[in-house]
Amino acid sequence: MKTLRPADLAREHGISTQAVRNYERDGFIPPAERTRSGYRIYTEVHAAALRAYLALVAGHGHSAGGRIMNALQQGELDDALTIIDRGHSQLLRDRETLDAVRRAVGHLTAESETGAETGTGQDAVSGRSRDLAARTIGELAHQLDVTPATLRNWEEAGILTPARDPRTGYRVFRAGDIRDAELAHLLRRGGYQLEHIATVVEQIRTAGGTETLSLALDDWQRKLTARGLAMLDAATHLSHYLGLGADND
Repeated sequence: MKTLRPADLAREHGISTQAVRNYERDGFIPPAERTRSGYRIYTEVHAAALRAYLALVAGHGHSAGGRIMNALQQGELDDALTIIDRGHSQLLRDRETLDAVRRAVGHLTAESETGAETGTGQDAVSGRSRDLAARTIGELAHQLDVTPATLRNWEEAGILTPARDPRTGYRVFRAGDIRDAELAHLLRRGGYQLEHIATVVEQIRTAGGTETLSLALDDWQRKLTARGLAMLDAATHLSHYLGLGADND
């Protein structure tokens, strides 16, 4: 099998040779063999592992990409596939939430127009979460896979406005609050700051001036598409790497 130097692997991706050595140290690519003088010797298996890792980072993020490659180096294929499955599940949830928000915006816009025509006000709470039961802060945090402290931060930022149970004083998150929390979670993963998210959520509540929201959702749609394509690319590289490993067993 053709041998490669660290510089050969580094050059392909425009990274430093130190980065290649770091990836080996961290278990993202297999350990290299050494010459008698101590120089690393890489092969096409290492090159394929590096391509797979960097593709996984693009599709699944640094943490998940690293954990996937670590699992593979340890022979834990099912663990690696489980991490990949979780990534696809999260992408699907993001798509479903985005679709729900788009429907909510359409419904809110229609309500706003109807109200303007009839001269009557309309409730701005709508969307997928309309028929969901109320949640406690712990239940909603579990549903979104965030901490209760995160939800309290969103409340402080004006993103959430939960009611309080008159008997216990505990927060109660109803349909509109759940929708707002899902939207906040979606946009937060898209890199938006809390101040911007608060503005977007307020636009949904008031069913007016949804242009900013539409632009944000279009931007996140592009990000979801890019992530989906990156996941496909990662799967191709990962399959090639696993095939090389099987050939060398």
